[in-house]
Amino acid sequence: MIKLEKKQIRIVSILIAAIFIGSVVALALTQTGNIASAASSSSVGVVDMQQISMAHPEVQNLQSQMETTINDIRKEFEEKSAGMNDQEKADYYMQCQDRIRQKQEELLAPIEQSIQTAIKAVADKKGLAVVINKAAVVYGGQDITQDVIAQLGKK
Repeated sequence: MIKLEKKQIRIVSILIAAIFIGSVVALALTQTGNIASAASSSSVGVVDMQQISMAHPEVQNLQSQMETTINDIRKEFEEKSAGMNDQEKADYYMQCQDRIRQKQEELLAPIEQSIQTAIKAVADKKGLAVVINKAAVVYGGQDITQDVIAQLGKK
């Protein structure tokens, strides 16, 4: 069996440590390169939901329908609440507010669905795995807002 002196053991230990550290550094460098290339070909899209919502072709129609609904409910409230006490008026007012909220949800649902469909179509076309609201993003991502607006205009 080979008998090693303390000096030889120390040199062998240092060589093994150097090889280990070198391999860890090389592994880290190769992984960093993969992360950098993945970030440059980002698969994350961002959209400005407020801009898309305002540009939707049906928004004007929704606004006019909501104004009509609000005016009708306001007129109805004024007529029916004339003979009510304060508590009855408050309760009826809350019912009217619920009706307005329900009508708004009813009118918004198809618009929101068409926006989601357009976002999915654009994201699929561009090969994006994730699309995030631009308001939540600090840095990065591919902005597809205008593409989504154009997709909504095609329908």
